[in-house]
Amino acid sequence: MMLLNYAHPLTEAQLAQASTLAGAPLEVRDIAVQIERARPIAEVALELAEAAGLTPTEWQTRPLLVNPPGLAPLALALIAELHGRSGHFPAILNIRPVVGAVPVRYEVAEIVSVQALRDAARGRR
Repeated sequence: MMLLNYAHPLTEAQLAQASTLAGAPLEVRDIAVQIERARPIAEVALELAEAAGLTPTEWQTRPLLVNPPGLAPLALALIAELHGRSGHFPAILNIRPVVGAVPVRYEVAEIVSVQALRDAARGRR
């Protein structure tokens, strides 16, 4: 499974947690995200998708896991771009602070199937 990391670098512990939750070893592609807020979000999302370096066939056939960027509008635009390329919503990492940790540490809390969320929501229309 390929992990497209558009956020902070993941620690070895976080990568181990993500791999365990995914049930498979992860091939990680760290993709730097620094944007000019004056630029259109759709343009930036397209560039970030391109930066993953996947072919059209890989977008449609490789199992993907995404650690989205922290900027919410960019994360949403990127997920839409990835959906357009793959034909479905990717799974994403939910990373949260470890309760009571000093200094602050983060853990991989879960893998969220955005496609499953969408499919379930369709039933509530």
